[in-house]
Formats: sequence, structure tokens, C-alpha cells
Amino acid sequence: MTAHPSERRIRGLGVSEGIRIGKAFVYQPLKLEQIRETRTDNPESELRRLERAKAGCEAELAELVERAKQTVGEEKAAILKGQISFLNDPAFYPPMQQLIREEGLSAETAVLRTVNQVASLFESMASDYMKERAADVRDAGTRLMAHLVGRQGASLADIREKVIVVADDLSPSDTVQLDKSYVLGFVTRVGGTTSHTAILANSLGIAAVLGAGSGIDSIRHGADLIIDGTTGECIVDPGEATRLEYEAKMKAERAEQERLAEFGSRPAATKDGFAIEIAANIGTPQEAEGLPGKGAEAVGLYRTEFLFMGESKLPSEDVQYEAYRKAIEAMEGRPVVIRTLDIGGDKELPYLDLPAELNPFLGYRAIRLCLDRKELFLTQLRAIIRASAHGPVKVMFPMISGLEEWRAAKALFEEAKGGLAAEGVQIGEDIEVGIMIEIPAAALLADRFAKEVDFFSIGTNDLVQYTVAVDRMNEKVSYLYDYFHPSVIRLIKLVIDASNRHGKWTGMCGSMAGDPLAAPLLIGLGLQEWSMSPPKIARVKETVSSLDREDCLRLTERLLDLETPGEVRAELEAYLNRA
Repeated sequence: MTAHPSERRIRGLGVSEGIRIGKAFVYQPLKLEQIRETRTDNPESELRRLERAKAGCEAELAELVERAKQTVGEEKAAILKGQISFLNDPAFYPPMQQLIREEGLSAETAVLRTVNQVASLFESMASDYMKERAADVRDAGTRLMAHLVGRQGASLADIREKVIVVADDLSPSDTVQLDKSYVLGFVTRVGGTTSHTAILANSLGIAAVLGAGSGIDSIRHGADLIIDGTTGECIVDPGEATRLEYEAKMKAERAEQERLAEFGSRPAATKDGFAIEIAANIGTPQEAEGLPGKGAEAVGLYRTEFLFMGESKLPSEDVQYEAYRKAIEAMEGRPVVIRTLDIGGDKELPYLDLPAELNPFLGYRAIRLCLDRKELFLTQLRAIIRASAHGPVKVMFPMISGLEEWRAAKALFEEAKGGLAAEGVQIGEDIEVGIMIEIPAAALLADRFAKEVDFFSIGTNDLVQYTVAVDRMNEKVSYLYDYFHPSVIRLIKLVIDASNRHGKWTGMCGSMAGDPLAAPLLIGLGLQEWSMSPPKIARVKETVSSLDREDCLRLTERLLDLETPGEVRAELEAYLNRA
């Protein structure tokens, strides 16, 4: 099909799925680089202007935080609280005052220099997560500048027509202003999959394409626009044939969602009655709300790190307890597997003052950090154990590499549990405690671990990375990252077999669990609990319902003899096409 002459295609990163068609709303807020440097003859007057601007920012942010709590929940509203913390940080606001007093700079110039210096510091860090915090710094600085120059107040909250927002970037505070009844989606010049903007887009259920680059320069305000939040494709001024093609895709997308919805309410079982527990991965209590109605029989992974991110200090035991309690109660008596703090690698907390590392994925992270900072760990364990009084809870430790780590972590769990019992605090009975299998060393020792742990949960995202020695964020070697690698499959089999021999159970919370192509293999391997992103539940259940366990067992025997990931994929594709 020949494209219309006016049609232009732009490619970005699809970070929040869905096809959307609408008019472009080109958002052009104040930019720091538009500000010219100037000096003042009256420093005291500039200091007063800066103080008024700061007070205005804090009031504006407080209002935005309350709005965010209603739209995306308490934990993600904390992203905006981080901006208030920036405004009061000794490394952020006082240097502005110092530049005015000592160098005679205007308030605008003092803000500009300080923001650029602090943001550059974040951008120089190795971690993608920390680099993307520079956007939060610039957001706070831009807000402060807007109050100084009289351009405060974003227009995004006032949108009252169906549009697709186009912008260089959308800050977290921009994103929480988006009303999804009017904003169909958005596309930005910059941004990555780990940015707060991507996280918030998924929470709001808004289709989003980030990192589209200079291609957005050709999008004029009011232009016809199509975006695909799954593939990352944007089509500007589509011709009639393209519009009809994507309208048909949208219709098919809705029909597919409606068709799959019926599977969400069914138990997951093969044609010959082999039952599987299908669980959901979540990061906040709000994500647990409504999960039972969407087919989740449990929460197989509650990532607790979101509770710690975006804050200026560690959350207290009571704050953590309330978050865990809400998630547990939302699941209405279904199990919730809570992973203890998994910080490090690509997830950092500035207030922990973690040392810079050449290879943070192999460094001071997850259980290693928690065992070193026992008070932090005990506080979280006490909060989880207290929350267990409200429903069935299972606790799992991430990044376990050896029995010493497991035993040390379990001892601290018992210490926290014993302390609460001595205080007369009500707690749940029979809290299961297990480990994530992410490191090949743990998989190879599964038979020993199975004598002591209550369960395993296989985190395929890291297990693949560590088994095949590939950084999946590195585009030069990402082609090697494949959970169908024969070595990975053999490690998974080793873990499941060990748990079965000792009467324990194994789950999987990595992306492999949510891939329908992997379903015959996982059934054949005997995986008992599959945990995935909630939107994937219905499709996986549909695939499982079409399969026969005995056939899957025979298929898996053949797959274990194959030598390359490509051969495994081809065999699975052929099998599902016949099923």
C-alpha cells in the first residue's frame, strides 16, 4: 500500500500500550534555556523575589500532590513530593541565595546556574535511573523559574478536548495533570522506559511513546496524529488509507480485549485439568485494587522499592505497614508475595548515599544491602509481618547467591517476628518465606535451598542476564538476551525439580511467565505459579486452556535436547500453531 504524500512516520519507544488517533496538542512550556543571564544592583530585592517564588512553588506542588494521590495513588504521588524536597535541599536552594548575595546575580540567573549544575551531576552518573532524575531537578527548577517570570500554571490541566499531547518532555508533575478522558496519549522527544513519566503513563492507562527524537519537530499543533504505544510508531498527517487501517486495528484491539476478558474470570487450567496459579506483579497498593476481578489469583511479586523511591528519607515502619496492608486487603484473602527491598543496579536511593560502582548490577544491591544495613531491613520486615494479620502473606528475598545469605536473612525475619510477638502485636500464622532465583549459583544449589526455604520464585529477567553474561540494556549485545536459551531452560528445570522433590513450590515472576509462547514449556517443566503484568493474564489463561499437559511434557523433553534459542522458539511456535 502506497502512503499518502503528506504522511510522515516517526519511531520512538512504546512504553504504555494502545493505539490512539487524534489531534496533536503541542505543549511548549517555559524552557530554562530561554532565560538570559543578568545581574542585579539590589540583592535583597532578588532574595525576596526568590523566596516568594519558592513559596508559590511549594503551594502549587502541594496541590498537585493531592491531585496525584487521587489519580495515581499515594506512592507515585511521592514522585512530586521529591520536588518539594529539592526546593528545600541544602545543595539546591541555599546555593541560589549565595549566588545572589556573593556574585550579584539576578534570581533567574541564580536558579538557572544551580539547576544546570545539579542536573549535570545526575546526568554524569552511570545509572539510567539516576540520569533520569535530572529531569526531576529541571522540572523543579522550571517551576521555580516560571513563578519568577510570571508564567506559572501549566495549561495541561485545562485541556477539554480529545488530543494527543506532543512535547519535548513531560515531567512527572505534567503527567499527573493529564485527564485521561481528554488526553488520548502522548509522544515526547526524550525519555526512557525507566523514567517516572513512563511509570505514570502506565498507571494512568494513557498510551505513550517516548524518545521520538527530532521527528516531533514536524508535528504542528492541531495536526492529525496516530500513535501506537506498543510498537512506538507515530504517524503524522496520515492519509485516508492509513487512518482506516489504524481505525480497524483499534477496533480489533477493543474486540480482542473484550474477547479475552472472559478468560480473565476463569481458573487457569489445561484441557486435561492441570491447574496453574496465575498471579500479578505490582509495585503499589493501588495496582492491587480490582485484581481479583481481572483474573489474578494472587500477587506473585509486590515490588516494594516504589515505596522508597521519590522520598527524601526512608519510609517509617508505620508508612510501610499501611501500604502493605492496603495491598493485602485489596486481594480479598488471596496470597500476596512481598519482595523485600531490591535497590541497587538500575534503582538507587539518593538518601542512602550508596557508593558509586563500576558494575552496580554485580555489586552492593538487594539482599546484600539489606544484610549490611540491618535496621533498614528489620524495619521493613516488621512492617510486612504486621501486615500479615490482614491476609495471607509470603515473603521473599531477592538476589540470594548462597545459603549463608538466606540463613542470615531468615534469622533477621525470625528476629523481627519474635520481637512483634513479644510486644503482643497480632500477626498472621504460617508466613511462608522463600527466595528469588536470579543468580545461577542459587539455581545450581536449588536442591540444598529446597530443604530450608518454603518456596522459590524465578526472576527470569536477571537470571538470563547473569547466565548468558549479557547487559540487556546494551543494544550491541541485546540480541543475546533470550529466556529460551537452553542453559536458562535447564536451570529453570533444575529449580522446579528440586522444589518438587522436597514438597515445595516454584513460581516465576519474570517476563517469561507472561509470554504465551513460553506456556507449553512452563507447563511441561511443572511450574506451579506464574506471575505477570496484569494486562497479560487473560491472554496467558487463554493459551493455557488450549493446551494438553501430557503433550506439553512430551514437547518439553524434545525442547531440552535442542541446542539454540532459535530452535526452541521455532519448535514452540510450530506447536502453538497446531494446538
